[in-house]
Amino acid sequence: MNEAVFSQLAMTVLLTALIGFMGFIVWDLAKKSRAGRFGTIAIFIVLGAGVLGFIIKTVLVEVLQI
Repeated sequence: MNEAVFSQLAMTVLLTALIGFMGFIVWDLAKKSRAGRFGTIAIFIVLGAGVLGFIIKTVLVEVLQI
């Protein structure tokens, strides 16, 4: 396994773990602040939009590169 393959694999795995951990942090924040159902949904939509934008950007870069 060369460095490029390892870097790509590590980035994919660690970035997925980071996004999952960030989701847990948002859920914990909503729970501790007693945001309620609407507040929790709003927090996930607003903060999830940043993650969704990052994923869309990555997909577009790969598609346009081909």
